[in-house]
Amino acid sequence: MQEYHYDKEGLKYLKTLGNLKKEQLESFSDFNNKAFAEGAIPPKYKELIAIAAAHITRCPYCIEGHTRRAKENGATDEEIAEAIFVAVAMNAGASIAHASIAMKVLA
Repeated sequence: MQEYHYDKEGLKYLKTLGNLKKEQLESFSDFNNKAFAEGAIPPKYKELIAIAAAHITRCPYCIEGHTRRAKENGATDEEIAEAIFVAVAMNAGASIAHASIAMKVLA
């Protein structure tokens, strides 16, 4: 991964988190592995969902990792781009929905 806002070197510090709270980090890892395991939704589609979610949560590590895994699971560049635009639409929709709060203040 190139350096964006997050430094890839920073990931090494997650070892400290694991040393401090090993059970919780292992539980997260187990849950994450189960969430992405083969199931009713094939891995390719889970990875496309993850790409969209990663764009909404703005996690560069997740964007890179899930894009790589989506490609490994057969996703096309066009499918990945489309998943990103679904995320853009969802994020914009949330902003529009929250506009009702500002409009209520103006009323």
